[in-house]
Amino acid sequence: MTFTRYAIYYAPPADAAWSKFGASWLGWDMETGTEVTHPACPGLDVAEITATPRKYGLHATMKPPMRLAQGQTVEALHVACAALAAKQAPVTLDGLEIARLGRFLALRAKGDATALNALAAACVNELDPFRAPLTDTDLERRRANGLSPEQDAHLVQWGYPYVMDQFRFHITLTGKRPKPELPNIEAALGEALAPLLPTPFEIRDLALMGEAEDGRFHLIHRYALSA
Repeated sequence: MTFTRYAIYYAPPADAAWSKFGASWLGWDMETGTEVTHPACPGLDVAEITATPRKYGLHATMKPPMRLAQGQTVEALHVACAALAAKQAPVTLDGLEIARLGRFLALRAKGDATALNALAAACVNELDPFRAPLTDTDLERRRANGLSPEQDAHLVQWGYPYVMDQFRFHITLTGKRPKPELPNIEAALGEALAPLLPTPFEIRDLALMGEAEDGRFHLIHRYALSA
């Protein structure tokens, strides 16, 4: 399969109950590259609620999607990802919780995020030589959303505004929704997903992802954190 962009994700373990529910909730299993039937949630249009995040799959972004720089290859990216993961230790946090981030819902990690933030920063920094520069159109599109000076500086340096000190680990569950809708969505997720969430929450590998020509992301390979 040909991919247009690549990213490094935290990809939940495929065999975990919460991962399986999350893939079904979004309607896309990035591990198998297949569509999944949404769960039945009376009163909720799950397909509409999850339309925006569906193509990305159930994930947390560690190195945002990027086009490969001129002269770089996927084979070299594999080698760099393996070397990066070999230097990083698994990360353990207290758990996951359903949280509101503005007008969308996501899973957030509970506990001291110092090691997690350092892992994300290493992904951004060490793999940046593989990233093609943003086009003027890319910059304009990102800036149209309104960025702080710090975020704009990250956009210029790293190709994405929400990295380094602006990084907040999250696993997106919905697109932006009208605020009156959020309580019902949150209640449905609280009933179906919250009891499945892991305690503690462990990150034991990094996943190389590829964006297909239709915009959907597929899992290419997992690299065990083995320091």
